[in-house]
Amino acid sequence: MWSDVPSYIQLADQLRARIESGEFQPHEPIPSIKRLQQELGLAVGTIRKGIAILVDEGLVRPVSGRGTFVTVPEDRPR
Repeated sequence: MWSDVPSYIQLADQLRARIESGEFQPHEPIPSIKRLQQELGLAVGTIRKGIAILVDEGLVRPVSGRGTFVTVPEDRPR
């Protein structure tokens, strides 16, 4: 992930693309912070910032104690 674009934005872009492609389906969890950390070697804070972008966009929603889940397209803000 070497670029002028901050890592958290690159992560948000990658996860958004995976959601939009259908790799991550509505009601399914995205990979955990721990798993993303292991796979990508990013800091926890960087991963949280990237996921926060998707939460703000309405693409995912956190569920306490369970993970972060893809929202249903009809429920997303436009």
